[in-house]
Amino acid sequence: MTQKYLNLRQRRWLELLKDYELVIDYHPGKANVVADALSRKLLFTLRALNTNLAMSNDGSILAEFRAKPVFFEEICEAQKDDNELQAKRVQCESGIESDFWIGSDGCLMFRDRICVPKNDELIRKILQEAHSSSLSIHPGSTKMYNDLKKLYWWVGMKREISEFVSRCLICQQVKAEHQVPSGLLQPVLVLEWKWDRVTMDFVTGLPLTLKKKDAIWVVIDKLTKSAHFIPIRMDYSLDKLAELYISEIVRLYGVPLSIISDRDPRFTSRFWKKLQEALGTKLSFSTAFHP
Repeated sequence: MTQKYLNLRQRRWLELLKDYELVIDYHPGKANVVADALSRKLLFTLRALNTNLAMSNDGSILAEFRAKPVFFEEICEAQKDDNELQAKRVQCESGIESDFWIGSDGCLMFRDRICVPKNDELIRKILQEAHSSSLSIHPGSTKMYNDLKKLYWWVGMKREISEFVSRCLICQQVKAEHQVPSGLLQPVLVLEWKWDRVTMDFVTGLPLTLKKKDAIWVVIDKLTKSAHFIPIRMDYSLDKLAELYISEIVRLYGVPLSIISDRDPRFTSRFWKKLQEALGTKLSFSTAFHP
């Protein structure tokens, strides 16, 4: 409640909460044991439960439950088709010391994690189960990676998880905005006289002419759609462009009331802005990536 800058989602909640007389008391998540089952629910359903019963010395029966991930058997079967994992298996069987070892059920492990073969379909099923199943809550890439790396291991795991989350449509639709809201689009005012409002841009990448010109500066009147073409070189300085603007446009048509252009560095430079400010011309820029 004392945060200085709030995003739009926080502002909506603040508008709702201000109508109530309440006290917000922070309770650490680890200490909130009652809600632990809901806030820290498991990612995977349990398909296989192995029960071991044993009789203790005092006559009581002890039960031990072992849970396996959903895709355990499918992963073990797919390991046989992965040449790299098979090479690791041969090393383990030869007694070469490494972080890889073979479990009691014949599945290749990396430390305490299951080795997942480079099978795109299998990896996709694992990622979907961890991200968008009925028991998951669309976690971010970091949380999802920290959860999955406790059970699974494969080459490029973190990168693939990040790419998978970035392609999730639901995550993209509901994620909070972390940038300043865009301004509203402004309509072009109704034109009253020719050459009052002009648009301009550069046509580049042209063959070099005999006069060493390789671009055209195009200035178009918004009312009459008449155009003025000024041959230039792309290495012209701003001083040279300003000189051409005065001699080719202002001399013939007068000073425009406004200029619409893209966000070319020449048009957004301080020199160009100060020049137009001195002439009394308003500069308007098109939206980025939408010429």
